[in-house]
Amino acid sequence: MIPLAVLVIAYLLGAIPFGYVLVKWKTGADVRAAGSGNIGATNVMRTTGRAAGVVTLLLDIAKGYAAVWIAGRLTGQDVLWMSVAALAVMAGHAYPVFLGFKGGKAVASFVGAFLCLTPWALAAESIIFVVVVAWTRHISLGSIVGAATLPLAVWLVMKAPLPAVAASVVAGAFVIYRHSSNIQRLRLGTENVFKF
Repeated sequence: MIPLAVLVIAYLLGAIPFGYVLVKWKTGADVRAAGSGNIGATNVMRTTGRAAGVVTLLLDIAKGYAAVWIAGRLTGQDVLWMSVAALAVMAGHAYPVFLGFKGGKAVASFVGAFLCLTPWALAAESIIFVVVVAWTRHISLGSIVGAATLPLAVWLVMKAPLPAVAASVVAGAFVIYRHSSNIQRLRLGTENVFKF
């Protein structure tokens, strides 16, 4: 029963569409109808302003962290179920039941989940993300490179148990998959350039 509770709680936390709710509350608009059509922090920042984008980012990171933390509390810090919760919260963000299963790219919830599960690996990846974004001015490329290299950091930096390593591989692949359209735009040279 507890494993099922872990999955449900993590998914439902992930499914809370903070970006959508904040933009709706602030402007009355549907953030999915503007910019990239995404409910995540980057599109919220582009369409609604820096403050709303930063709040969205922090809340999405927090729900990822909370999902894994709660899983740990419910299972006696069982790494397997904490790893499963990390994937479930990302699935909730990407496919939220509250928005017809059409959500964001799950990067912030990915960050929050692995901040709780493998914090030192995530710290290493944060440096890589910042360097890539500073160099290319593309948040999407920073997210893709960070997702692709997280499993290596989880393995080398954290020497993490197999479930955490496996979760990082699946999570990284999922984030890259969710960025398919960004990858196409990067190849064409039409991807949005980040301006803070």
